[in-house]
Amino acid sequence: MIGRLLLFLVALAAAALVALMVGPVEIPLAEFLNALRGQADPTTQTIVANLRLPRVILAAMVGGGLAVSGTVFQALLRNPLAEPYVLGVSSGAALGAVTAIVFGLTISSVVALPLAAFGGAVLAMFLVLFMAGGRGRGLDTRVLLLSGVVIAAFFNALLLLLINFADVETFRAALLWIMGSFAGASWEGVTTLSVYLVPAFLGLTLLARPLNLLSVGEQSAFHLGVDVRRFKLGLYLATSLVVGVCVAGAGAIGFVGLVVPHALRLIGGSDHRWLLPGSAVAGAFLMVVADTVARTIVAPVELPVGVVTALIGVPVFLWLLLRNEEIR
Repeated sequence: MIGRLLLFLVALAAAALVALMVGPVEIPLAEFLNALRGQADPTTQTIVANLRLPRVILAAMVGGGLAVSGTVFQALLRNPLAEPYVLGVSSGAALGAVTAIVFGLTISSVVALPLAAFGGAVLAMFLVLFMAGGRGRGLDTRVLLLSGVVIAAFFNALLLLLINFADVETFRAALLWIMGSFAGASWEGVTTLSVYLVPAFLGLTLLARPLNLLSVGEQSAFHLGVDVRRFKLGLYLATSLVVGVCVAGAGAIGFVGLVVPHALRLIGGSDHRWLLPGSAVAGAFLMVVADTVARTIVAPVELPVGVVTALIGVPVFLWLLLRNEEIR
């Protein structure tokens, strides 16, 4: 497990280095190293320190957060197709963030935006669970996915309705939450996400053992000392907070929480002592690579990073859906 994590960390460091050097302005390695030491020319120094470095760090944090969220949702629902975007949780978080912006509730972006997004994420999560598990039914995969699609469509409609009444500046800012982008990355955003995500990552990692028990079954977890109802409620809230903060920082980016946990299970199994830290690092790697592709593949035009992750994630989702039906 340690060896795999170290390999992922090396891959992440390499991806970050490439991301810092490539772009509309190419920065050679020597100039990049000078910029890190504060000895480069002012333009290069600004590009590296104030534009690209916070962007790469923000992308890594958001990618890790979404991947860990997908891992936890899949364990809670015992469903490999569960993922914040597919379940509509990201759309709920986006609606909460945009509502705060449109109504001028962002007195403090460090507090208001993440909490507004968290509220939307929690609302979406519990609406989906209510629809999928009502009338005594179990959480059937098809009903769960349909519920997520319906909730996401409804929240997206509300979101578009809101931004139609916004001014031009707010409209442009709201597009960030619709398509997903790191174009507005800043050190303030990195700091904001760190305040929420670092404790959440540490807390979720410490819950790897009860998550393993819950993945086997609720009855088994209960008999082995897990307070299942309280534990699941806490996990839903904590994971919704992670999703809300990630959406507040970069918008509704899909399929990272689907692709990464599934790939890691194929590599190293389903033990959450491996999956949770592995998802954090591998999700960070995937998002840094996706963002680098988004801003360079058709430069100087920049693609929304959500487009890149969807192009990767949708085929994986369809394959998993077909595989799940075959197992049934």
